[in-house]
Parts: sequence; structure tokens; C-alpha cells
Amino acid sequence: MSTLAQAGTVLPARTTAATDSARARWGRRFQHGGWFVAPFFVLYGLFVVVPVVRGLYLSFTDANISGDDPGFVGLDNYREALNDDLVWDSLWHSVRFTLSVVPLIVAVALLMALIAHHTVHFRWLWRLCFFAPFLLPSAVVGNLWWWLFQPTNGMVNHVLGRDTPWLTQKSTAMSAIVIATLWWTVGFSFLLYLAALQNIPHHLYEAAELDGANAWQRLLHITVPNLRAITGLVVALQVLASLQVFDQAVVMYQFGPGPEESTRTFVQYTLEEGFTSYRVGYASAISFILFLIIAAVALGRMWLLRHREEAATR
Repeated sequence: MSTLAQAGTVLPARTTAATDSARARWGRRFQHGGWFVAPFFVLYGLFVVVPVVRGLYLSFTDANISGDDPGFVGLDNYREALNDDLVWDSLWHSVRFTLSVVPLIVAVALLMALIAHHTVHFRWLWRLCFFAPFLLPSAVVGNLWWWLFQPTNGMVNHVLGRDTPWLTQKSTAMSAIVIATLWWTVGFSFLLYLAALQNIPHHLYEAAELDGANAWQRLLHITVPNLRAITGLVVALQVLASLQVFDQAVVMYQFGPGPEESTRTFVQYTLEEGFTSYRVGYASAISFILFLIIAAVALGRMWLLRHREEAATR
């Protein structure tokens, strides 16, 4: 009885002391580490959180760039945006660009990674050439491809042996942006695929080869299944980035909407409303509509991954 009584009195005291000790250690670690992360949180708050909150507030007002005091209009900006044909047209242009460029980036990046991974000689040169365009600024890329797509003296038409008006013809205007974006951004996805290829166990290929599997069968049944996770990541990153396409489009078309307004993207229309029409409140509402679309895509991918993981564990 006395032992139980002692245990009943001593164990809670020990537990409390251990808890207090753990809290003290955590507090000391946070106190010392907090100084290292504080600059990040300060900058993040100033340049991300504050502008987002400010933009959300402006989306409910009739603010303009003149600096007049904004008046509260509630959801009027969002109602106008949903009934604005230019909003839907520019959204379709961004979606069309995304549907065109993302599959190409996935396929070309995988092909480039396979070439660089299996090349024996000058492997470093292949990697450098594949990744180097990704380091160029968007203005350089836009001006470079603007010159390459010139109908008379452009290199693209010179190689093809024709005089296609890439930048002034509606049917080819978006294709020109897709080609330029593919050349510019595929290097990042190439690196992701290359890193994933290097992590596939080599004994799987050896066992398949001993079983008589050819190169194509090894690719389909070993390489592709082992790259499923990285392919999902590449697709998600490229979709989120492509929906926000802006730089190369406006540079290649000299800040214009393209032939018959066929290349005006959602982000470009937002900036036109904010800095050309001076309707800051309306532009803020449009930008938050794009934010909701991107958030829905990201959350949808997270739900799909969780659903696949749960299905795999069953």
C-alpha cells in the first residue's frame, strides 16, 4: 500500500519535472534559433503577407492608381469579373497554353534525362547544354525567340524553308510561345528526372536483362513506374507555373495581346486592368480569382496523392 502510494505521488512529480525540463530545452533552442529565422519571417511578412492582405482588401473596393481614397463596393468586382468576356478569354488562353506546354515539357525532359543518364562520353556537356537555357532571364528569352521567329530573316523559317508569320498569325501565335517556353524551362524538369533516374536501383535492370527484357520493355516496366512520383511533381509544378505565364508572352509581342488578342494571358489582363485602365480594385479581384484557381489545383493534387497513398497501404 505504501509502495503504491509512493508511486502515485512520485510519478506525477517526475512527469511534471520532465515536462518542465523539455519545455525549458525547447525554449532555449527556440530562443537561440529564433534569431536565425527571424529575418526570413520579417521579410516574408513585409513582402508576401502584407501585400496579399492589402490586395484582398483592395479587391472589395473601387481603388484606382490615382491614390484617391478607395470606396467599399463589396463583391461587385468579383461579379463584374465573372461576367467579363475578356476574363474568360484570357483564362482560356492561359489554360490552352498550359495544356499545350506541360505534356511537351514532361516528354522532352524525360527524353533529355535518359540521354544524359545513359551517355558515356561528355556527360557533363550534355547536362550543361540541357540546363543552360533555364538560367537566362525572361527578357533575353523573349527577345531571342522574337528574332528567331521573324518571317523573313528568322532562323526558324530558314531551317524549315518557309516564311511562316509565327508572331503575326493567330493560328501560330500561341505555338510560338509554347516553343519558346519549352526551350527555356525544360532544363529544370530535366534535372528532376535525371536525379530520379540515378536513384533507380541498377539491379532491377540487370535482373530484367537476364530475363530477356529489351530496352523498350525495361523502360516501360522499370523506368516509367519508378518515375511516377517525380512525374507527378513535374506536372504539378509546371501546371502552377504555366497558369501564371506572362513574361515571355508580353516580351515576344512587345507588351501587346498578340494577333486578334490571341495571346493575352490571365496575368497580362490583370496588369492591363491595374496599370493601363488604372482599376486597381478590379485587378486585385481578378488576381484573387487566379489565386483560387491555382489553390484548387494544388489542393486537388494533394488530395490525389493522399488518396493514392491510402489505396497503396490497403
